[in-house]
Parts: sequence; structure tokens; C-alpha cells
Amino acid sequence: MGWTCQHDHKGYCKLLSKDCLPGIKGCILNKSDGIIFSSGILEKDKEDSENKKEEIDFAKLAREN
Repeated sequence: MGWTCQHDHKGYCKLLSKDCLPGIKGCILNKSDGIIFSSGILEKDKEDSENKKEEIDFAKLAREN
């Protein structure tokens, strides 16, 4: 499935005023659950998703709240 970001202008992010890298800090796409960024290599993406463990940084959570 394809999409177009409203802030993307030919590979430049108008929101962050820098080159577009989906998912970087400040990117609006990080606010949505279920978005997966692909490297373009299906087998690598499958392996990465299987090996990825969600770790909770409780110290960071405490500092933010």
C-alpha cells in the first residue's frame, strides 16, 4: 500500500526542515501505531520484526512524566 505524506516535498520534509527520513524524531508517522518502515528487502524486514523485542525503559518514562 502506498501513501503520500502531506509534509513531503520531493524528499524534503517541510515540517522538520530537513531531508525526509520516515520515522525520525519529530516525524508525524511515529504517532501512529501499526506503521512499519521497510528497508526494501522482504527477508530482512521479516527477520528484523521477528528478532525485535520491545523493551520498556522505565527510567525514561519516569523522566518524561
